[in-house]
Amino acid sequence: MKKNPDGFGSFLLLTALPGSQGLYGFAGYFLMSAFFGLLNDPTWAQASAVFGSGLAVGLVGLLSSYRQGQVCANGIAAIGSGHDVAGKTLILAVFPELYAIIALAAAYM
Repeated sequence: MKKNPDGFGSFLLLTALPGSQGLYGFAGYFLMSAFFGLLNDPTWAQASAVFGSGLAVGLVGLLSSYRQGQVCANGIAAIGSGHDVAGKTLILAVFPELYAIIALAAAYM
């Protein structure tokens, strides 16, 4: 911000973007709790499947948000150095996000 005060909007967006994986985890919780709530007397296999899919969504969200944070931090550093890469960084930051979306879709299926 000190070197490039005009980049506040880009900085804010790139800072908040890795937190979206938390929303996918939250949505996954509601999907899995709704499924688990439909079962009157779940078996160990059903409970293990719900636990495993929840664990998978959590791990994928953790790893993809870490990598997305690295991409966004590099983009913020580049914008702060005077490079005009806000749009390109946003596009690159969406790729790790895709893995969290795929994990949520797989857990839903």
